Amino acid sequence: MAILSKSNVPQFSVDVYQNEYLPEGGREVNAIVTVTATGGGTIGSAVTAPHLYSPGEGPSAAVVLMVDCSGSMDYPPTKMRNARDATAAAIDALRDGVHFAVVGGTHVAKEVYPGGGATAVADASTREQAKRELRKLSAGGGTAIGTWLGLADRLLASADVAIRHGILLTDGRNEHESPEDLKAALDACAGRFTCDARGVGTDWEVKEVTGIASALLGSADIVADPAALAADFTQMMETAMGKEVADVSLRLWTPAGATVRYVKQVAPTVEELTGRRTESGPRTGDYPLGSWGDESRDYHVCVEVPPAGLGQEMLAARMSLVVPQPGGGVRNLGAQGLVRAVWTDDMAASTSINPQVAHYTGQAELAHVIQQGLDLRKAGDMGGATAKLGRAVQLASASGNADTAKLLAKVVDVVDAATGTVRLKAKVEEADEMTLETRSTKTVRVKK
Repeated sequence: MAILSKSNVPQFSVDVYQNEYLPEGGREVNAIVTVTATGGGTIGSAVTAPHLYSPGEGPSAAVVLMVDCSGSMDYPPTKMRNARDATAAAIDALRDGVHFAVVGGTHVAKEVYPGGGATAVADASTREQAKRELRKLSAGGGTAIGTWLGLADRLLASADVAIRHGILLTDGRNEHESPEDLKAALDACAGRFTCDARGVGTDWEVKEVTGIASALLGSADIVADPAALAADFTQMMETAMGKEVADVSLRLWTPAGATVRYVKQVAPTVEELTGRRTESGPRTGDYPLGSWGDESRDYHVCVEVPPAGLGQEMLAARMSLVVPQPGGGVRNLGAQGLVRAVWTDDMAASTSINPQVAHYTGQAELAHVIQQGLDLRKAGDMGGATAKLGRAVQLASASGNADTAKLLAKVVDVVDAATGTVRLKAKVEEADEMTLETRSTKTVRVKK
């Protein structure tokens, strides 16, 4: 792993938003933690970033593109052609010096370029060679995504770089391996590389694709029209090229007697992190935040503290950001946030809900009720689906989440958004339902 230099590295900051006041006997402390990285470069920059690493260490990043080549990619035939074109566009977006490889995925994983169990280093020549090999890709066979991820992991591990990333495209269900095999592959890859996943068309399983992205701290989306793949792949690669610090973790310390109830990312998407904690010291645990460029994300931290008397004050949690160092240990990125608890008999103070906490509690509920509503609809419980999706419309309207509101309006007829009064549409396009499910975790920031 390369070592971060001290100049031109993104500067991290931590801001905490909370109502620290608790009533007598109160124990639950909630805070929204905003983590921001600035000054390291611009996402999507085509300029290499050697300034992040010590001289002579070589390229800083590696990317493996996994392209579904199963038989279903031939229906219609334009789908495979669009996938080849999209992968070529992503290769064009690679900056010079980045390691890369292309994997063709069926019921087995095949090295398309460069071969030999290694990666190539991006330049004008290797890009053209890769695109020539792409033109030879054809569709045939089944789908076993775990094997694709396993090969990607081996290829990425062959490159001596700090940032390792995968981009995965599939158009079908993972029918040629068991769910247990896919989970085992994801468990093996977690923490070794991040991965963005895309489903093209409407014959794939949303929970499989979103589960891959979630496990590997990447993004998931639907590309219903294969003709839109090239633009999507280019944007994904440009975003990947903007990542400059890998394996950032939120280190959370809590006092004796306190319990961390949950830690979840709440912007730009909802992502549960509680179960991903690794113990790092007495009453201290680390939560993985993935790779970072210039960006800002929000997290909801909930801690249960021991009760205390009126007028008493406690440090409920202390947060910092760390990255691993070669040979073991971590480096602190110099940003810290404190969560406080103060017990008071001031009813107004202790019952006030912090606006950021209230907003993101609603956004997390929005994602949850959309998923519940769609599951109930598929199960034939139209009454239950109407109630859940009506609540989703109400939450989206109240929080200003216009994108989700538009997606919901393709599944339900909105009678009154403020009260969540809706009617299920008699006919819903499959692509519209899948888009709503795939993007249900996308949130909006707190209104200023």
